[in-house]
Amino acid sequence: MNTGILAAIGAYASWGLLPVYWKLLAHVPTLQLLGHRIVWSFVVLALFLAVKKRLRALRHSLSPAVWRIYIAASLLIGVNWCVYVWSVNAGYIVETSLGYFINPLLSVLLGMVFLRERLRRLQWIPLMLAASGVLYLTWSHGKPPWIALCLAVTFSLYGLVKKKAPLGAFEGLTLETGLLLPPALTWLGLCAARGTGSFTQAGLESDLLLVGAGLITTGPLVLFASAAQRIPLNMIGILQYIAPSIQFLIGVLVYGEAFTHTQMIGFGAVWTAIVLFLLERWWAGRNSRLVV
Repeated sequence: MNTGILAAIGAYASWGLLPVYWKLLAHVPTLQLLGHRIVWSFVVLALFLAVKKRLRALRHSLSPAVWRIYIAASLLIGVNWCVYVWSVNAGYIVETSLGYFINPLLSVLLGMVFLRERLRRLQWIPLMLAASGVLYLTWSHGKPPWIALCLAVTFSLYGLVKKKAPLGAFEGLTLETGLLLPPALTWLGLCAARGTGSFTQAGLESDLLLVGAGLITTGPLVLFASAAQRIPLNMIGILQYIAPSIQFLIGVLVYGEAFTHTQMIGFGAVWTAIVLFLLERWWAGRNSRLVV
């Protein structure tokens, strides 16, 4: 099998398995867990760039426009990480998976609105179907699926901001985590001063898992960057559904989260929309090759 495909599968499978990792740290308050994820991710990324001798190039590339872009990106990814970690440990893995199923479709819509990307007529069908699934879940529960929508919106907007971002994947994430580093260190320091900090207080295993948060955040990114260089974007688009699929299965089969008949209808509409979206992309690509 193509090494690029294997790298993509590894990246998305890793992201899909993340709920298991965060569950092992369920005893750590969400904001502390987020703080450690930011700190150790920054350490890993900074070391990586230092080894590759790319830190100086990163410093020289900074400008007011770059700062504005990455401040926005850091805020969006910070909110996304916080909501995701809290949701997993609060027992909402199934709903988080819905957010990442919706995300690619929402990204298409944002591209149309903000980047003037044109949608083919048939692409409107899966978008409307996915919207109907979310509206059905909202109507049946009496409130929108806020967790799923928050994850989908923040990550889609993050992707939109990164479209304008001039730095490479590792340089960009280093800057983003660096911008989040001062508040993260401040919060962790306050928790330690109050005696409520989890680091060094919950045992060696817990400490190693907290440090490992940096590796499990950056490791899949390395695999994804490798895959993006080796396989077509449409293949990456198909493989990205591995992550929410694994999350969904883990939520239902491993942690016993409820999956009601109502959820089945709403999720079913979104899943059908995804299948139609992928079929339309395949059909459009096939026709373009035939024309050429």
